[in-house]
Amino acid sequence: MIIGSTKEDLSIEKRVALTPDSAKNIINLGLKICIEKNYADHIGIRDEEFKKIGVDIKKSSNEVLSSSNLLIKVNCPSDQEINYIKEKTIIIGMFNPSKNKKKISEILKKNINIFSLELLPRITRAQSMDVLSSQSNLAGYRAVIDSIFEFEKAIPMMMTAAGTVPAAKVLVIGAGVAGLQAIATAKRLGAIVSATDVRSASKEQVESLGGKFLSVDQTENMETSGGYAKEASDEYKKKQAAMMQEALKKNDIVICTALIPGKPAPRILTESLVKLMKPGSIVYDLASEQGGNSAFSEPGKINLIEGIKIIGVKSLMNRLPLTASSLYSKNLFSFIRNLYSKEKKDFNINLEDEIISKTFLKDI
Repeated sequence: MIIGSTKEDLSIEKRVALTPDSAKNIINLGLKICIEKNYADHIGIRDEEFKKIGVDIKKSSNEVLSSSNLLIKVNCPSDQEINYIKEKTIIIGMFNPSKNKKKISEILKKNINIFSLELLPRITRAQSMDVLSSQSNLAGYRAVIDSIFEFEKAIPMMMTAAGTVPAAKVLVIGAGVAGLQAIATAKRLGAIVSATDVRSASKEQVESLGGKFLSVDQTENMETSGGYAKEASDEYKKKQAAMMQEALKKNDIVICTALIPGKPAPRILTESLVKLMKPGSIVYDLASEQGGNSAFSEPGKINLIEGIKIIGVKSLMNRLPLTASSLYSKNLFSFIRNLYSKEKKDFNINLEDEIISKTFLKDI
């Protein structure tokens, strides 16, 4: 059985689905691998590194697609690639089914099996395959680094002969994987950190990292059975806005990470709330590509509103492509290991396995 991977469209995606370390692990399962020429040159991984461990280098993406029984990608295949993918091929990646319905429908018509890893269940056995967590961890880290660069002031408290520089104050909205990493990174750099989340269960996690948890009085359960945040009620939003009014006046940097699976990002910072911040403050919106947590947020743009920088993030993992690719390829290896049967020497689409059934796109 042959696993193949082709280059992504480098104008929008610098990550790759396969690194030499993960390729070696896949080959050790008894599988073969092929990639196209200059597959990962752009992130400093030469073809020779793949050749050393037995990866077959093809001259073109079409050769890879026509040779492979299983294809691993970061994003959806292009229209041209779809034409060359064989019937009954398995494709694994992050395909964003809600946004790519038409393309996925075309792939399914060709009798191709698709697994989209954003749909993984939140169970212990799936943790090593959790692409959202691995990429969100990096996003939370990078959000703090980028925010501090734009802030243009010192972050930790500094005591000097000339006087004391107070520590910067950072507020993190959303205490999921990205939010928790943002808290940890900001604390390590010396900031005074607070955070808020609709899930009351996140209070302990925030405090364990040294952050102050800002809560809203609530009686409703704001967490799904899968551990994700629910959409807030109008009553909750009013209480949240009142809490934000006081918090925003005090904080220098706000990092927005709040998302609701399958829905647009909740708008938490209205125009009037943003304008409560001091000139020179930063709003860094990791949710901008899903609609944004903050007013004035646009993907890939920095908008200056009354001296406040609102940074909308676009393709953030392209700023850390080597690390992001390394983690992503390890997630893929774990999924492939679960899918492949050494005894049958074939891929086993066992729909009684929750990991398989939840990620398998039967129709759209």
